[in-house]
Amino acid sequence: MDAKFAFFRSMTCGVTLSLFWLAFTVSEAAGQVNLERPGEREFVRDLAEILDEKSKEEIKSICDKLLNEMATPIIVVTIESMSAYLPTYSGSGGLNTTGMRIETFATLLFNEWEIGHEKLGEEYWNTGILLLIARDDRKARIELGGGWGRREDGLCGQIMDEQIVFYFKQEKFSEGILAGVEALDKMARKLELPTRPRPWWHYLLVVGFIGLAIFTAVSLYRNGASGWAWALWAAIFAIVGFLLYQLLTNRGGSGGGFSGGSFGGGSSGGGGATGSW
Repeated sequence: MDAKFAFFRSMTCGVTLSLFWLAFTVSEAAGQVNLERPGEREFVRDLAEILDEKSKEEIKSICDKLLNEMATPIIVVTIESMSAYLPTYSGSGGLNTTGMRIETFATLLFNEWEIGHEKLGEEYWNTGILLLIARDDRKARIELGGGWGRREDGLCGQIMDEQIVFYFKQEKFSEGILAGVEALDKMARKLELPTRPRPWWHYLLVVGFIGLAIFTAVSLYRNGASGWAWALWAAIFAIVGFLLYQLLTNRGGSGGGFSGGSFGGGSSGGGGATGSW
């Protein structure tokens, strides 16, 4: 009995030590994303080299203004693949981090860089935003600071699908990232999000309405009272056109004053959205 007890005790100790070692290994891996943080007002790290210079400057301008007015930084990071920036532990009982999900990678990066400001004065703030693109993994992630909670997850999903992934599927990375940043700027300001680019038939509708209006005016001029049937149809089409126009347009606004940088103790709250193409 004593021998059996000693055997089970040694087995239990061995398993416990193995679990502790695995937890330590995971924590070590989790604390290392080998990416240098951008400058306080640099906003963009384009390591995958998928942004053209014009888009990059536009993004920096949008982000700088948002940080000044709303104390909310947007940090854009493009990488070739997640595995290129993670340590790999191999061998007997080792941990392989190459299969890490982009949600985990984005959370680790957000917390290591401390994106955003935990507090403004005595008020809890933490409204940083990370837009991460892993080109070769064909994955993108919007990661939000804890101050957002989970309230904006639906909007982030809309931005990811209608702006970012919409362009990425066409291999238009600069356009997609810029459109995503513009939409995130709108979200941060509590404004209506931009719509996705209009298809050709929207413009055909506009041309059709203009043509109908001209035709109606000519008909009324030539036929007098008998031309009023065209006026009725014109009114119906005008109402439909107005409703379509309201659906296809958006409105904007503005905000306050902040002179700090992009990093100040912020941490991820788990909110955001993931996309693939």
